[in-house]
Amino acid sequence: MRFFPPQRCFDLLLIAIGLIACAGNAAAQTAWPAGKPIRLIVPYAAGGPIDVTARFLAERVKDSLGPVIVENRPGAGGNIGADAVAKAAPDGLTIGIAATATHAVNPWLYARMPYNARTDFAPITQMVRVPNVLVMNADTAKRLNIDSLKSFLAYAKAHPGQLNVGSGGNGSAGHLAAELFKARAGIFAVHIPYNGGNPAQLALLSGQVDFNFDNLATASANIKAGKLLALAVTTSQRSPLLPEVMALSEVLPGFSVDTWWGLVAPAATPKDTLAKLNQAFVSALRSNEVRERWAGMMAEAVPTDSEAFGRFMASELAKYEPVVKASGAKVD
Repeated sequence: MRFFPPQRCFDLLLIAIGLIACAGNAAAQTAWPAGKPIRLIVPYAAGGPIDVTARFLAERVKDSLGPVIVENRPGAGGNIGADAVAKAAPDGLTIGIAATATHAVNPWLYARMPYNARTDFAPITQMVRVPNVLVMNADTAKRLNIDSLKSFLAYAKAHPGQLNVGSGGNGSAGHLAAELFKARAGIFAVHIPYNGGNPAQLALLSGQVDFNFDNLATASANIKAGKLLALAVTTSQRSPLLPEVMALSEVLPGFSVDTWWGLVAPAATPKDTLAKLNQAFVSALRSNEVRERWAGMMAEAVPTDSEAFGRFMASELAKYEPVVKASGAKVD
């Protein structure tokens, strides 16, 4: 048996400790996601715009994060999928989509919520903003000599209750945008709810209703065809996708009602994991490929850091509380 002098033994011990520390650091660096696929829960059915954007992004982060598998969990206005994210293990292997409905509207709309939008999620990044647009049936507008937001408001104030506004149903995004608009503008228009966005759009095109609030992606084709008159976008500034149309905030300061969605994780997900997720998705969102693809869908990429997205969601949740309560909409 070979013996080493005490100093040599001490040196070997230090080397061994160093190798163990390096191995530990390497293991820590590769422990997540460690070749395991990440599950991205979309709380809506496959094929819709949120699902399409989620799948498109999942493909563009696989080089940095590995495989990201999109799982659709629709139902209850998005609450089922959002709840699945909230109750998942906070290991970074389950993330999900947070949207206007799931994290700003539903907490005030539903009498019973399975999750707490304030405390059950860790923000990763905002992803997309789709401008909403105030549109009017073009034939109706021509008949009433309305050609701008200014003339629309003048007519509505002079003829209270003679205009009607359609929506995809009580508590829908279009309904809440209309209620906020009426309150801020000081006008009264009769709300006519329909069973979904498509029937509401058909009612507007046929002249059964006079105006509505639709997302730009849905309304753009009929605006270009001259069937609808775009009076204003509901973003805080003019949209680069429709720059000639004014923003409602130019007349009603601070008015902003966007359709948005982003990424969240379960609340206790480690901060370093959230940082890696943010870095990968923000990098993809800033790419020209993503921006050009979404511009074609009338959507804007809006990557943020985690803290900014958290503040944004909190402000949206607070904004919609009085709007939903004033609308009287409730889901038991």
